[in-house]
Amino acid sequence: MLMFCPTCANVLVVEEGENCLRFACNTCAFVQNVKRKISNRKYPKLKELDDVLGGAAAWENVDSTEETCPKCGHQRAYFMQIQTRSADEPMTIFYKCCNAECGHRWKD
Repeated sequence: MLMFCPTCANVLVVEEGENCLRFACNTCAFVQNVKRKISNRKYPKLKELDDVLGGAAAWENVDSTEETCPKCGHQRAYFMQIQTRSADEPMTIFYKCCNAECGHRWKD
């Protein structure tokens, strides 16, 4: 967690004081002793894979190919190719099992 100087708004550094750790500003004379443990965690909300690929509508008009599903063993799967990396890298192939009961998704 970054702490900022209330006087000049620069990032405070942690240094050893006489008896404890303290926040100090390298620009001005601001110093504040650390009295308790300071922590803060923020977990970002991850998007579902479908949201990134265009949602459920993205799978409506796609072709199918002979690809074995690793989950149920069905012999056909829908596929789409998307450029996920730079232009000099190959496209990523996303598959969805044609078995309506399975619907497993994976990428190659």
